[in-house]
Amino acid sequence: MDAVEDFTDSFTIFVKEVESRLRHALVAVFGQEQGRDATAEALAYAWEHWDRISDMNNPAGYLYRVGRSRGRQRRLRPVFDPVPRDHLPAVEPGLPDALLSLSEKQRVAVVMVHAYDWPRQEAAALLGVSVSTLDTHLQRGLGKLRNGLGVTSHD
Repeated sequence: MDAVEDFTDSFTIFVKEVESRLRHALVAVFGQEQGRDATAEALAYAWEHWDRISDMNNPAGYLYRVGRSRGRQRRLRPVFDPVPRDHLPAVEPGLPDALLSLSEKQRVAVVMVHAYDWPRQEAAALLGVSVSTLDTHLQRGLGKLRNGLGVTSHD
């Protein structure tokens, strides 16, 4: 195998391992359409700079930041699709709008951990924060969602 094939193979393996996780996080930041676009831009950046990125300790976290900065250039408010009818009543129809009331960090933490079932350690690593910081964002975000959606606790 030559150097070009090694380069291509290592990048392809990386994309298979990281793309969906990166997309989940960027969709939580920007909404579905902008999140997918930011993911594509981050992966294109990774391809262009693969020789440097492949040696990083947390290349997915770095690309998350690349995607955030590239996506922010459009300065659009996040847009979340309405809840599909076939997801009702399991998903609260007011959830997309309620997510917009959260800070970006709270929204990303809540969506990654509770919607996409990411382990807290992996979510924290991608976001470049400690698990305790992630937990703070989760706690505050869930509290704000509960208040905004009128959910009461039955402890």
